[in-house]
Amino acid sequence: MAAIEPTFQMWVVFTVIVGALALYARERVPMEVTSVGVICVLLLFFHFFPVAGEDGANRLEARRILLGFANPALISVVALLIMGQGMVRTGVLDRGARLILGLGGGGAWLPLVLSLTAVLVVSAFLNNIPVVIIFIPIMQALAARFGQSVSRLMIPLSYAAVLGGMTTLIGSSTNLLVNSALIEMAQPPFSFFQFSVPGLVLAGTGLVYVVFVAPRLLPVRESLADVLLEGRGKQFIAQITLAADSELVGKGAPGGIFPGLADMTVRMVQRGEQPILPPFENYTARPGDVLVVAATRQALTEALGKDRGLLFPDLQDGRVSETDDERPWEAGDQMLAEVMVAPASRFIGQTLRQIGFRYRTKCIVLGVQRRSRMFRTRMTEIRLQAGDELLIQGRPDDVGRLKADRDVVLIEWSAQELPALDHAPSASLIFLVAISMAAMGVLPVVVAALGGAVAMVAMGVLNVRQASRAIEPNIVTTIVAALALGISLQETGGAGYLALILSDALHGAAPAVVLSFFFLLVAGLSNLISTKACAVLFTPIAVDLALALGVAPESFAVAVVFAANCSFASPIGYQTNLLVMGPGHYRFTDFCRAGVPLIFLMWIVFSLFAPWYYGL
Repeated sequence: MAAIEPTFQMWVVFTVIVGALALYARERVPMEVTSVGVICVLLLFFHFFPVAGEDGANRLEARRILLGFANPALISVVALLIMGQGMVRTGVLDRGARLILGLGGGGAWLPLVLSLTAVLVVSAFLNNIPVVIIFIPIMQALAARFGQSVSRLMIPLSYAAVLGGMTTLIGSSTNLLVNSALIEMAQPPFSFFQFSVPGLVLAGTGLVYVVFVAPRLLPVRESLADVLLEGRGKQFIAQITLAADSELVGKGAPGGIFPGLADMTVRMVQRGEQPILPPFENYTARPGDVLVVAATRQALTEALGKDRGLLFPDLQDGRVSETDDERPWEAGDQMLAEVMVAPASRFIGQTLRQIGFRYRTKCIVLGVQRRSRMFRTRMTEIRLQAGDELLIQGRPDDVGRLKADRDVVLIEWSAQELPALDHAPSASLIFLVAISMAAMGVLPVVVAALGGAVAMVAMGVLNVRQASRAIEPNIVTTIVAALALGISLQETGGAGYLALILSDALHGAAPAVVLSFFFLLVAGLSNLISTKACAVLFTPIAVDLALALGVAPESFAVAVVFAANCSFASPIGYQTNLLVMGPGHYRFTDFCRAGVPLIFLMWIVFSLFAPWYYGL
């Protein structure tokens, strides 16, 4: 490689990169602010100190620096986020995850292996963030079922998602950014499954570590977990009126347990004027029976997911005579939320029917919770008191209007959208078609992903507001800033200069040795800075280094893909690590304890497999 003379512009770019990485790592200011600030600094600097090309034009004019906003990798990431939100909103991922939870019999390891394997596989085709969000309660349920500490399962969950993202082109935004940088440098881009073979070798090895080794290295913090999860088992009194076509009609309750209501405790049954109390040994369900149950919010949400018409507690005998326009709790997008009866509320001392709650608010009450008492009476006969909590269902606008209602206090953090299960087939079909088109090479990834995102909105799976909420500003701005820094590093000669330093430092070493050292360097830095920044900044260096050694750039570009994803030893390198930090109540050192051995394991496996696979 010919000698490269460092320039003033090159050193300024190095300074900006170091400053940006320091700000990203310290997190004193939001990532969006840092990213936009970096873009502004580059725009101003290269306006006054241009990098002249052979024709005398500025190679880093504003249009070139801002080109990241139209980058196919960014558009693909945004579109995949929207498609992932569609899969979450329709409950497809949640139902699949809970199906896996039901497998495995009485053993603890098989459900864990199946769950983490499912996370790994799904993460190869979906953005990792919604996958981890869906599986966090699954891991919590596994921990509770088998008497394990949840702190031993959350980090393995994040690691499994990251490992799955290594296996396909769309598995991670990091992969797409490396591919985009290759296109920018006029190098052959990756195909959908081009690095899947080495990716599966790494992911398979990592999965074994995640299942059998990582949980043993992580601490047990039961008391802290209990504090964090306090209130998670809060019980609401609800009631179910059995319709003629109910699956429970004609069935008994052997041992006092009702089929289909395993997560609910039946407190009493009201048949006409006759109350039936436990035990229910000789009871056979009939149409019109009212079951008074105690259940958690999660159990009630799952029941609604199976049957939206199951819980209409303040409607006489469960029958509804109004038109669809008069039943807003059945039509359109639906949301669950909790409200508290205010101290001076007019509702105090009245029942739900006397209040006419559903007519006043266009929301229905699904359950009542009073900390000092567990009722054994119909929910519609409970006279409300100050401090009672009501679990309500309604359209987002109707729930939002309760903020101005002086009779109740809306607990805003409790608001949660109900899954739109009727759109699940459409969401699944759109996702499978889009991924298949990209995987078979029929359409470019960006075209297939963008088409899938548009189809999600056009088919009513998501509305425009829900789709826009899926787009995370910090991801968009960080990618654009990283792309701008990568272009600046390439055009000022910084990438070639760093590649020359690495080549000189390893002078005479075999390409396999250089590849191994380069992987370890990028993997280490991915735990200090954003994986996206690593991907964009090191891809030009990888290409220049490969060309200097006289080998094909593919092996070094793949090293960037895998190494940049190895952000296992720090919670700041990858967003899924941050997602599990709270539920697992982890400290920074916990990620080091479980992540450092995994990084070295990935390094060893890659150093042994990649040179043989790529013929170095």
